[in-house]
Amino acid sequence: MKYMLLIYSTESDWTEAEREACMAKSTEVCHELNQKGQFLAASPLHPVSMATSIRLREGKRLITDGPFAETTEQLGGYYIIDVENLDEAIAVASQLPPAKKGTVEIRPIFELPEMPVKQK
Repeated sequence: MKYMLLIYSTESDWTEAEREACMAKSTEVCHELNQKGQFLAASPLHPVSMATSIRLREGKRLITDGPFAETTEQLGGYYIIDVENLDEAIAVASQLPPAKKGTVEIRPIFELPEMPVKQK
């Protein structure tokens, strides 16, 4: 089953050294998952200050700088994994450094068979 792991934390809680260590450890976990055939994708996101949000209301487009909603924790990255079940997804999420400072939200991916497949 495919899961998306959404990484949330307060951006200001991380020093540059902690951020670099987090990315190194996260990359290591990705390589381990890849060796098991469980890695599909992952990436950190740029800071929330670079976000742009769009809303369409009554035929009008509203574009704003920043995230959709102001929160104490910001979306900072994601992983997409393919594991047997939720217990395995929890085990993977527990290895991720952001789980120690923030939150890792685990969401099963709802796959639509009619979606296009990426061409190689």
